[in-house]
Amino acid sequence: MPSTNDSSDCRESRYETTFDPAAGDRASEVVVTAVGTVTGSDPVNLEPLYDAIEPDALDSLCDHAGRKRTETHRLRFSYAGFDVDVRTDGRVRVLEPSSGSEVAANGE
Repeated sequence: MPSTNDSSDCRESRYETTFDPAAGDRASEVVVTAVGTVTGSDPVNLEPLYDAIEPDALDSLCDHAGRKRTETHRLRFSYAGFDVDVRTDGRVRVLEPSSGSEVAANGE
């Protein structure tokens, strides 16, 4: 579903970080580390990311989009009680959960 801008979610981030697939960063690892930071938990003690989303698919999407560099895509999903917003330009935001959280993919 295309999105014209990032104003669809005006909630403040609990935590925001970035990653660089070209440098070998994996979005899936950054997500787990970011949620661990927000919760004050060691990432190994969090529920498995694959309970929320397929980590290899997330990494592949970000890697592929990073090579194309023509547009940014965004994937939102719930993980460990938070909404997570991953953009293929390397931005990850951890948000308080919204009502009716689910997995959604958007192209920008």
